[in-house]
Amino acid sequence: MSLFNQTRGIKSVIALALISATVGLSACSQSASPDIKAREDIMKDWGNAMGIMGDMIKAPDTFDAATFQEQAAFLADSADSPWTHFQDESAKGGAMETVWSDAEGFSSEADNFEQVTEALNQAAQGATSVEDVQPAFAEVGASCKSCHTEYRAES
Repeated sequence: MSLFNQTRGIKSVIALALISATVGLSACSQSASPDIKAREDIMKDWGNAMGIMGDMIKAPDTFDAATFQEQAAFLADSADSPWTHFQDESAKGGAMETVWSDAEGFSSEADNFEQVTEALNQAAQGATSVEDVQPAFAEVGASCKSCHTEYRAES
C-alpha cells in the first residue's frame, strides 16, 4: 500500500470521526421540546415577578406601587399562558405524571392560579402600601406551592 493511500485512509477516518462528533454534539445541544421551553420560560418570568413583589413584601419601606402594579398585571395577564403547553404527555420536562393522570385536579390548580392572580392585580391597582396587597400576594404564593407540590417533579 502506498503512502498516499495510507494518508488518504487516515484522513477519511479522521473526517468521519469529526463529522460524527459534530452531529452528536448538535443533537445534544438542541433544547427541550417547544412546549417544555415555553412553559418553563413563562413560569421563570412569573418567578421573577414574584421575586420583585416578594422583596417589597419583605421590606415594606421599599414598596413601589407602580412597580408592584406592573408585576401584578403581568401575572394576571399571562396567568392562562402555560396551560396549553401541557397537552403533549411526552413533553414532561419538570412535570410529574399526575399532570396528565389527574388532569381535572391540574386544571383546577390552573383555574385557581388565574383567579388569585386576578385578585392580586385588583388589589395592586389601588394599593398604596404593602398591607393593601400582602393577603392577595400570599394567596398567589400558596397557589404556586400547591400546584408544584402535586404536579412538579423535584429537580
